[in-house]
Amino acid sequence: MKTVHANKNTVQRSWWLVDAEDVVLGRMASQVASILRGKNKPSYTPHVDTGDFVVVVNAEKVKLTGKKWTEKMYYDYSGYPGGLRERTAEVLRARKPAEIILRAVKGMLPKGPLGYSMIKKLKVYAGPEHPHQAQKPEKLEL
Repeated sequence: MKTVHANKNTVQRSWWLVDAEDVVLGRMASQVASILRGKNKPSYTPHVDTGDFVVVVNAEKVKLTGKKWTEKMYYDYSGYPGGLRERTAEVLRARKPAEIILRAVKGMLPKGPLGYSMIKKLKVYAGPEHPHQAQKPEKLEL
């Protein structure tokens, strides 16, 4: 019996819908990253992007434990002297609620071209509405 390796022509992709309301960020991000990688499928191949699409709604209502809203820092560096910008999770949620989930999941994916193609399949929205109704995403319970 031969081992079957998936390739980009044989991958079957489906769509999942995750509601982030009152869900702890890290626990949700690890499950979403696993689906984006394709680890939930029997055809998982480490060097091929076999993952599914994931739509996350209600990103502004995600939960962080402890004092992370005020103490967790997000850093951006422009590359210029004095160009380091730091923001707390509370400030980032007020400005870009989807960015918190996007950064958490991106850190759990592989680095390089394979990880870049996986993160493109993640769609995050601040509110309960999303434009992917035509793909009929299945609701994923976390």
